[in-house]
Amino acid sequence: MTKSTITIYLLMVLWASAGPKGGPPADARSGAASANLSGAPPVPVAKKVKTKVFAHLMPWFETNQTNQPIGTWGIHWTMNTCHPDSIGPDGKRQIASFYYPLTGPYASGDTNLIDYQLLLMKYSGIDGVCIDWPGITQLYDYPILVRNTERIISRIAKVGLKYSIVYEDQDIHIAQDKGVVKDPIAAAQNDMRYLQQHYFPDSSYERLDGVPLLLDFGPQTFLMADEWTSIFSVLPTPPAFFTLWDHQQFAGKNAKGAFAWINADHLVSLKGFYRLKADSTFIASAYPGFNAYYYLGGWGGPTFSIPHDSLGTFAQTLSLAVKSNASYIQLPTWNDYGEGTIIEPTREFKYGYLTILQEELGVPYGEASLKRISRLYALRTRYKNNPEVLEKLNRAFQEMAALDEQKADQLMNNL
Repeated sequence: MTKSTITIYLLMVLWASAGPKGGPPADARSGAASANLSGAPPVPVAKKVKTKVFAHLMPWFETNQTNQPIGTWGIHWTMNTCHPDSIGPDGKRQIASFYYPLTGPYASGDTNLIDYQLLLMKYSGIDGVCIDWPGITQLYDYPILVRNTERIISRIAKVGLKYSIVYEDQDIHIAQDKGVVKDPIAAAQNDMRYLQQHYFPDSSYERLDGVPLLLDFGPQTFLMADEWTSIFSVLPTPPAFFTLWDHQQFAGKNAKGAFAWINADHLVSLKGFYRLKADSTFIASAYPGFNAYYYLGGWGGPTFSIPHDSLGTFAQTLSLAVKSNASYIQLPTWNDYGEGTIIEPTREFKYGYLTILQEELGVPYGEASLKRISRLYALRTRYKNNPEVLEKLNRAFQEMAALDEQKADQLMNNL
């Protein structure tokens, strides 16, 4: 997700819907979250690479069963030109991407889907997720993204992963232009209060040197250090704040460091960033390529491309990240289909990106484990309206989180 892309997307979103303002809500879309799960706790995955790896996760997808109004698809599956209700002879729905999820187009707030994604991450050696977060301003689909974020958070501890927030401070500028926000600093302070009340105290929230880890895709609205000082003044302790790699100067001493992303010049920027930050605190980047659908989708946005080179680009950038001596490695992205930076399983690449992660990180699992997770997802989807079967499948999910694949298989095989 590039800076210009986010702005264009938000200006083109067609509807808004208020979401809950409490903690992580109960799920109403699948039987997974409502099940009373008990038994073995999640077990961490052993791996040789000790650097923590986080996947950058987009919570913005909606299907025709979850979008508003019902019967319409979310804008990230459609952009301006695609119609997912149109199904081709290959069984694919027409979506705004060159790549197709192995599950088919999904809703980000479906807890069955979330469990599937988080288990895949866990068995690939990923330690947590960096969730793209718009703040609590009531504009466009921001409330829906917050709702989906909290559904993801509600499943994190059950799998044994961590999470952090990637703040979109530019959304405040957009809301100000629309007349929704009058005082940008106050709006950002309200976002910080919300983070402090709902996310930062969570035991699953990632902390660096004892304080919450907070990334910002920018800054793009607040370009002066004293603005960030004021924004963070409402928190009991300032966060470990990381900016986009060419924006750290805007936060001044408020920034703990910066995180790498994806540039048109590919390895030139990436290697240059690692050289520049070699003796400082930073977050590395490993990505599979860049192949945006924006032009065909009728959106503005970046037109550069970085070839996926089969799976070679990801293998190369991941190897560089592991060797970079970074504090963290971020994977941009898990599921930005619009920009073609997806590492979750797709029809085109299957489980290839995740098996590269398993090998590079030294994880004692392989493709068979990933396929087992896909089988569990398919069964939970198939039997979502059968409480008796679903109870067994929910136990299988818990066994997978506890790394007991044999017990999970027994439960799935004896439905």
